[in-house]
Amino acid sequence: MKTVDTVIRGGTVVSSQRIVKASVAIDNGLIVAVGDDEVMPDARETVSAEGLYVLPGAIDSHVHFRDPGYPHKETWKTGSAAAACGGVTTVFDMPNTNPPTGTLEALAMKLKAAESSYVDFGIHALFDDSTVATLIDLLDGGATSFKAFVGNTFGNLPAPSDGALLEGFETLAPLGIRTTVHAENSSIMARRQKHLREAGRTDPLAHLAARPAVAEIEAIGRIITLAEWTGARVHIAHHSAADSLYLLREAKRRGVDVTAETCPQYLLLNTVNMLDLGGLLRVNPPVREPRHNEPLWRALLDGVIDMIATDHAPHAPEEKTRDDIWECDCGFPGVETQMPLMLTEINGGRAAITDYVRWSAEAPARAWGLQGVKGVIAPGAHADIVLVDMGRSENLSQYRLQSIGKISPWHDRQVKGCPLHTMVRGRFVVRDGELLEHTAGWGQSIKPVQRMPPARVAHPDTTTRAITEPGAAEREARATAGEASCKIHR
Repeated sequence: MKTVDTVIRGGTVVSSQRIVKASVAIDNGLIVAVGDDEVMPDARETVSAEGLYVLPGAIDSHVHFRDPGYPHKETWKTGSAAAACGGVTTVFDMPNTNPPTGTLEALAMKLKAAESSYVDFGIHALFDDSTVATLIDLLDGGATSFKAFVGNTFGNLPAPSDGALLEGFETLAPLGIRTTVHAENSSIMARRQKHLREAGRTDPLAHLAARPAVAEIEAIGRIITLAEWTGARVHIAHHSAADSLYLLREAKRRGVDVTAETCPQYLLLNTVNMLDLGGLLRVNPPVREPRHNEPLWRALLDGVIDMIATDHAPHAPEEKTRDDIWECDCGFPGVETQMPLMLTEINGGRAAITDYVRWSAEAPARAWGLQGVKGVIAPGAHADIVLVDMGRSENLSQYRLQSIGKISPWHDRQVKGCPLHTMVRGRFVVRDGELLEHTAGWGQSIKPVQRMPPARVAHPDTTTRAITEPGAAEREARATAGEASCKIHR
């Protein structure tokens, strides 16, 4: 048997299905064997994992690295360093940078900035009225997926019209490409905020009052309707409200390909914390009343919500501490603290560590076309691995964050369960909790290995293309009739 690059010996390997004592052999960036230590090949480097859990690296499909455009808030290098130190080995970056990632030129700028990344990455390109005609061009240029800001957030990008959403979903459905949606109703929120400001409300809870749960309910319902009609794949970002969970549950029951994420802030924080932390906790959607926390946990456990993401969105401290809530920028760092926060809950018995692997790695890999390549410790997969000490306790500190935006609602929170070593495609980027700075630039786009499952198109005879191109409707009708005939005679 040939000598391999690395063997991780004697750890506890975790998947969503089982926990097993095993060693892991790695060669040329890939996992080549998982099993008993005595059958492992010789290795140029041996790493002891005795007493540690061996997890697949987390995949965070929702980060804002602010690059290009806002280097005082974050850069690709600092954001990806935060990811690596937090046990996150793949990120998907959002398009509300400056310029927004909605043209080939802006996409090229972002890909250039990402050359400094410590971790692997995908790029969500912008989906709005201005880009709906060029979605395929953006995919060809290196985008892996799309983001539609149906609700207003940082960057003040205009929400796509319903017509543009339908047309874009018609374009993306046959390709099987998933669109992330910030699902809040912009019209409701703008009107509410105007009334609140006119009434002199500048207190922290005014932000929540401007963005009621009904804004999320309406937007999710609208997105599901358009996705179901076209067969497009959609992903609901930062799900925050208990009241809209029934929409996801029913859509999944009907077979709509909708996935959803929630974030630690919606599981662990609420308006009680908002009263203490003020503008620091301003985020979109807002942190809500305590009644929402427990239903979101239950939705994670039963699969209505598929995964954990962070909405990592750093700002300078002075941008988060203004007296007027409307003047405080929305968002805060999260990619570095997600894993210890969630593992603390696992240690406390909230869920099993197998559940955590499903939420943080396996479900996002499946949603974004990386199943079998990332998110799992198995032969043939990328060696994206995190060694975790489940018994290690520490206090989180905003001053130790790799992120430039060193202000966090998790500051001084005690956690138990910490990532120690992070490996991306077989190379350590963090060892003993210390970032290996010479590995900047090791990260790569996941585009070459992304393989979305076969598409399931609906109503192709009613698409914009079908009604505007000569003969297209007839071709679609014949194709649909042919498919139906095949099904009848099988």
